[in-house]
Amino acid sequence: MITQRVQLSLILPLAVAVVASGLYVIKAKHESRQLFVELEALNRERDRLQVDWGRLQIEQSTWGTHPRIEFLASEQLSLGSPIADDIIVVVEPSQ
Repeated sequence: MITQRVQLSLILPLAVAVVASGLYVIKAKHESRQLFVELEALNRERDRLQVDWGRLQIEQSTWGTHPRIEFLASEQLSLGSPIADDIIVVVEPSQ
């Protein structure tokens, strides 16, 4: 028969192993939650950057539109459409 002392010497290492594995599970779950929170923050940042990128693309496309160029030419350079008398048509002679 196994005495109480022998039983205790068998149970004690098993109890320590159970507690250690429980602590490891708690630590792993905590790290998992921290990483998930970080992932969600990074996803939100990615979404915000994508929205900003879209806005910048739209803004860039508006810089080169014909009405804007015409407006800048007339306002900043004081250019305008020529009158009919100032237009000269150059025709290449046919051979």
